[in-house]
Amino acid sequence: MTPSSLPLRAFLAVLLAAATLTVAAETSLPRLQLQAGAHAFNVEVVSTPQQRALGLMGRERLNDNAGMLFVFEQKGTHCFWMKNTPLPLSIAFLADDGTIVNIDDMQPQTLDFHCPLAPVRYALEVKQGGFRSRGIQPGMQILGGPFGPRRE
Repeated sequence: MTPSSLPLRAFLAVLLAAATLTVAAETSLPRLQLQAGAHAFNVEVVSTPQQRALGLMGRERLNDNAGMLFVFEQKGTHCFWMKNTPLPLSIAFLADDGTIVNIDDMQPQTLDFHCPLAPVRYALEVKQGGFRSRGIQPGMQILGGPFGPRRE
């Protein structure tokens, strides 16, 4: 091993560790099904400070019907940013009953803050445009999981 190859080896080790953590995060998080009208989302649930801090960072892909539900211990103005997140995402901030307070589009790799218009305990991230393309908008209700059963 030459001194010049040491930094490359260290970089590759860090890259491998990060990829391993990303794969572990994708497979070890609890999942649940949420409904928005006739549309279903299979979401990962993050509820600890460490899980929420990682979120979808580093993810290269996300299925059309997939997402991530962020659960906070208390209502608050929980703001999000896209540092180290390569995917464009849409975020819906949700009241305790699953009513969508507001929706915002977030651009990859940015530090812009995206915040709810009122204190919330929940936020749902999906692929950018995933709400708009399904006609999901503020005032509609998300059902399933912590928001109760789907109502007919």
